[in-house]
Amino acid sequence: MDKVIGSPHDAVADIADGASLAVGGFGLSGIPEVLIDALHAQGARRLKVVSNNCGIDDRGLGVLLSSGRIARVTGSYVGENKEFARQYLAGELEVELTPQGTLAERLRAGGAGIPAFYTPAGVGTQVAGGGLPWRYAPDGSIAVASPPKELREFAGQPHVLEEAITTDFALVRAWRGDRHGNLLFRRTAANFNPLAATAGRITIAEIEELVEPGELDPDTIHLPGIFVQRIIRLTPEQAAAKHIEKRTVQP
Repeated sequence: MDKVIGSPHDAVADIADGASLAVGGFGLSGIPEVLIDALHAQGARRLKVVSNNCGIDDRGLGVLLSSGRIARVTGSYVGENKEFARQYLAGELEVELTPQGTLAERLRAGGAGIPAFYTPAGVGTQVAGGGLPWRYAPDGSIAVASPPKELREFAGQPHVLEEAITTDFALVRAWRGDRHGNLLFRRTAANFNPLAATAGRITIAEIEELVEPGELDPDTIHLPGIFVQRIIRLTPEQAAAKHIEKRTVQP
């Protein structure tokens, strides 16, 4: 039951080339930066990443992207990352864009064992009708386009069928957790982290504060330990290192 791993490098050692990853965070808030850096040092390539966004050019998933380690991204936002745009437009990166709420529900459904669901989001657009460029050819033409999706009417309104997402691994960051893997997420870090954690077959969590089993109030736990297989305890310096994309202050 003690799921604590000795080092971040040991925790990601078996992530192989071509593995799929669900990664928590929103922008740079709540991203598992220590695990991402360990994976970068580990060297896995051709990764298929599911995450709301892909970090920025020099932080988060942007570190893996800049070194050519990511082959495919499923996400809902691609701003703040010039290298992402360059690789996508050059045909070096496959990108599946999906509405943000749909992405969240696809991850949640995958963790709950629900294979697919219907939603009105995207009806009447290329999200439903197909034709979104997933990958460009070097000459700028569309090499791979999104397929059309099934439509069905409920209460007189059309809905599009969306498939759930499960991945080989999930990388998440939590505020507090115990050795059994029960986790709490703090404020805006409770974004895609709980959803990504449920979708991974092997979920690895980096934790700012590790407590002993029984110390967490069961009513406060955001993610039960059954969804978590490995835990990394961050150093105080790692736990304190938190970044944002842009800092704006008033005089």
